[in-house]
Parts: sequence; structure tokens; C-alpha cells
Amino acid sequence: MDTKPAGDRRVRRTRAALRQALVELVLDRGFQAITVEEITERADVGRATFYAHYRDKEDLLVGIVRDLAEDRERLLPAVRQAHAEGFTGLPVKYVFEHAEQEKAVYRVVLRGEGDGRALREFTDLICAHAESAFRARTEELGVVPRIPLDVVARAWTGELIGLLTWWVENDTGYSAAEITAHLRDLSVYGRVWATGLTPSDAPGALDLTP
Repeated sequence: MDTKPAGDRRVRRTRAALRQALVELVLDRGFQAITVEEITERADVGRATFYAHYRDKEDLLVGIVRDLAEDRERLLPAVRQAHAEGFTGLPVKYVFEHAEQEKAVYRVVLRGEGDGRALREFTDLICAHAESAFRARTEELGVVPRIPLDVVARAWTGELIGLLTWWVENDTGYSAAEITAHLRDLSVYGRVWATGLTPSDAPGALDLTP
């Protein structure tokens, strides 16, 4: 039974209705084309109620990202648990499973709607936790990173978000478990291994410059 006060439940329902309305309208017409009035009409919420929760439609969009962030086990990349469990890839699988359940929301965020602000917040959130977890792991093992950890975290985050965007926008044929396994192997073994090359093939082999 939900023991939270009735007021809290009403707030959650109101915000959920507004966010659902925003997502539906953005996917239908694009973020720039919609107004607060259209959002409140779709959500069946008064304008005064909207402004009691959000400053504007941009604030509402960023609120969607913060909602995703509340579920840390699903949002955070696999490196968050690496220091305790090794590189299992399990939290990344949660990210893809969550994206599958909330595909419309992820599409809005990952497309960069709203001048890219929500996507930047989403990216920065994952990257910050990734760098923190990488740093904790290297300190625990007493190793010296070969590449600065801010670079490692940013590259890792870019791979994750790029793959996630492609996966939610297309019928790739890969399940959440399969795509997670591929990303895990790419992270652990690297691109040379992934393409079937050997270390002797590596110099210049992946130079894709025209």
C-alpha cells in the first residue's frame, strides 16, 4: 500500500501527466513547435498548476532526465559497480531494458530536443559517474591510468549513448542482453580485437581518415 500523503501522490500524477504530454507532443511535432498551453491541454492540467512545478517547457524536459536519474541502478553505466563486481555489464543491461520500456522518453532525450539541453544533462550525468567509478577502481587496484580518466569516461559515455540512440531509434535485431554483451566486450578487449585484427595489424589498421 502507498503510505505517502495524498498530496505527494497528486504531485506525482500531475508531473507524470505533464511529462507524458510533452513526450507525445514532441514526437509528433517537435519541441520548438509546441507551447505550454498545448502541453497543459493534453495533460488536462491548468496553466497555474504547470507553473507551480516547472518554469517553462525546457524545465519540464530537463525534469524528464532527472526522473531517469532517480533510478540509479538503471541509469548509471556499468562502471559504477565495476569496483565491487568486476566488469559484468549488468547495470548497462538495465539501461537498455529501461530504454526499451520507456522508448518514447529516451527518443526525445537522445534526439537532443530542446536545444540539446536535456541530452547534455543526460550525458554529463553518466560521464560524471563513469569517471568517479573508473577512478575508484584504479585507486583500489593501485594502478596508474595510461589515458587520463576524464578522457576515458567521456569516450566510454559517447560509445554508450551512441549505441543507445541507434538501438532505440531502429529495429536492430539485438536484444538488451546481446547489445550489452557487445559493448562489454568492446570495452574489455578493444576495437582491434572486435574487428578480428591482431596487434600486428593494429598500426594504421583502423585509420578511417579519408
